[in-house]
Amino acid sequence: MGVVGDVRPDSLESAPRPTIYVALLQRPQHTYSFTAVVRTDADPTSVISAAREIVRNLDPNVPPSFRTFTQVLSASLMARSFNLTLVAVFAAAALLLAVAGIYGVMAYSVARRTREFGVRMALGASARNVARLVLGQALATAGAGLAAGLAGSLALTRVMQSLLFGVSATDPLTFAGVVALLALVALVASYVPARRATKVDPMIALRYE
Repeated sequence: MGVVGDVRPDSLESAPRPTIYVALLQRPQHTYSFTAVVRTDADPTSVISAAREIVRNLDPNVPPSFRTFTQVLSASLMARSFNLTLVAVFAAAALLLAVAGIYGVMAYSVARRTREFGVRMALGASARNVARLVLGQALATAGAGLAAGLAGSLALTRVMQSLLFGVSATDPLTFAGVVALLALVALVASYVPARRATKVDPMIALRYE
C-alpha cells in the first residue's frame, strides 16, 4: 500500500478526484479497457512499435492505441490553444488598426496646424521644440487610451481567466509589457508626423490656408 500524487486523467483543467489503485487481477471485470504507461529513455517510435507487436501476439483482437505524453498534453489543451490563437489574431489586428489610427490622427493634426507651426518657428521655436510638442500630444492621447484600455482589460479578467492555465489574468508583468509595447507603438506611429512638422518652412506656412 502507498499514496501517490494527484492525477488528472481527463485534462489539466479538471480537478484531481479520489482514486484507489488495485492489482489488475483483483478487478477482472474492469479489464475490458485500461491504460498502461511505459517510461523509457529510448526513441518513442521504436518503443511503440515493440509494444504494438507484444499486444498483437497476446491478443490479435485487441485494437491498441498509443500516444506519447506530449500528444496527450496537446490534445487536452487543443480547444484552449485554438481560442488563444483567435484572441492573438484579433489582438494583432487591433494593434495594426491602432497604429494606423494614431498615424492618421497625428498626420491630420499636423496638416491642420501647419500655420501654427510656422508661426512658432518664425517666432524662434526650434525644430526640436516642434517635434517635442507633437510627440508630447501624441503620447498624452495614447496615455488616455492606455488608461481606458487597462480599465477595460481589468474588467475582462474573468473572461480571460477561463482561457488561461497556470497564468494569472492580472499578471503585473504582462500588463506592464503590453503598456510599454503600446506606448512604443504610439511613439513610432507619431514619429513621421512629428518629423514632417519640423520640416515646415515658416514663410510657406504663414501663407498656408
